[in-house]
Amino acid sequence: MRHILSGIFYVAITALPAMATGFDRPAPQAQSATAEFWFGLACIALVLALAAVHVLVRRR
Repeated sequence: MRHILSGIFYVAITALPAMATGFDRPAPQAQSATAEFWFGLACIALVLALAAVHVLVRRR
């Protein structure tokens, strides 16, 4: 009885992946104007921070 139940369990586990659906890749969405604004602001802040580090390291 134990071997029959383990056999049924094994068949159930191995058959489930065969019944799974495929992965549908999501379509990329366009960026909003707000997201582009904050990305641009972050880029400017990064450049200013790098310039500040350059000035501080150059004085050493």
